[in-house]
Amino acid sequence: MKALVLRAPGLLQIEDVPAPVRKPGEALLRVRYVGLCGSDLNSYRGLNPLVSYPRIPGHEIAATIEEVDANDHGLRAGMDVTLSPYTSCGTCAACRNHRNNACQFNQTLGVQRDGALREYISVPLEKLYAAQLDLRELSIVEPLTIGCHAVARAHINDADTVAIFGCGGVGLGAIAASSFRGAKTIAIDVDDGKLEIAKKAGAAHTINSKQQNVETTLKELTGSLGPQVVIEAVGRPETFRAAVDLVAFTGRVVYIGYAKEPVTYETRLFVQKELDIMGARNALPRDFQEVIAMLEQKRFPVESAISTVVPLQQAPEILAEWDRNPGQFTKIMVSLNEQMG
Repeated sequence: MKALVLRAPGLLQIEDVPAPVRKPGEALLRVRYVGLCGSDLNSYRGLNPLVSYPRIPGHEIAATIEEVDANDHGLRAGMDVTLSPYTSCGTCAACRNHRNNACQFNQTLGVQRDGALREYISVPLEKLYAAQLDLRELSIVEPLTIGCHAVARAHINDADTVAIFGCGGVGLGAIAASSFRGAKTIAIDVDDGKLEIAKKAGAAHTINSKQQNVETTLKELTGSLGPQVVIEAVGRPETFRAAVDLVAFTGRVVYIGYAKEPVTYETRLFVQKELDIMGARNALPRDFQEVIAMLEQKRFPVESAISTVVPLQQAPEILAEWDRNPGQFTKIMVSLNEQMG
């Protein structure tokens, strides 16, 4: 079968690879769509410290069950599904604390083990989620769960005002989940096009940080109190610091992005404001369930968030283009619906 193989940084090619053999407790899936995310781009650039080469990328998946044991987990051949791409050891501190999304020994599809940019894949049944969604909606579930998990970490509710830095795929997930929970949600970005998508995802207000003073605008929108929650989904030192500077006293800060360099803080604010400062990593089953419910209620602009769809044969070219022009894309999707020659 055909697969997209990342041989080394910057070297992607379509190759023939062995077809998977379904094991007991697994379903054989025919892959239909795979979304590309920032970790795939960093792997392509050689900047992902967790990836090894060669590697088949891809973990944002919509697939159709090709083969499964009869009535196992309520699943059957022909069902369309998405899946959780993570593993958990069950014995580390995170797993013992029922937070296996942060498993110390996690292996994500497409990073530490081969992913889904191939025609077929075999997956443990407990990782699968069926839903009343079309294939493109299913393929966008997993990236939205990352932002949804950050919202869950902050215990956001309809009494909160929430500011979210970044309107990429992860930030949009946080915006949608925050709005879905009834919070007054404020989206912050430098790109007007992404801010328009954020409005469709549920943002009540948007701030272009190149054109507006973020601190002044947030004070205007919150009666000078500041937002109760700030979520950072950019991964830059200035937005890491801004989250602490701008959040309300006794507020909550959640970091999703990784800053690529050390961040210097005025730590006085940690204590003076008595802040809750948290990280958010991956997602839990309840995050998948919440995102599926949100999508089933048509609370996310799936088509607006998809920048382009290409067949598997064009995946090397689109990743190279994304590398050259990262701001041009929100979500790239690879279609494997056509039979490969």
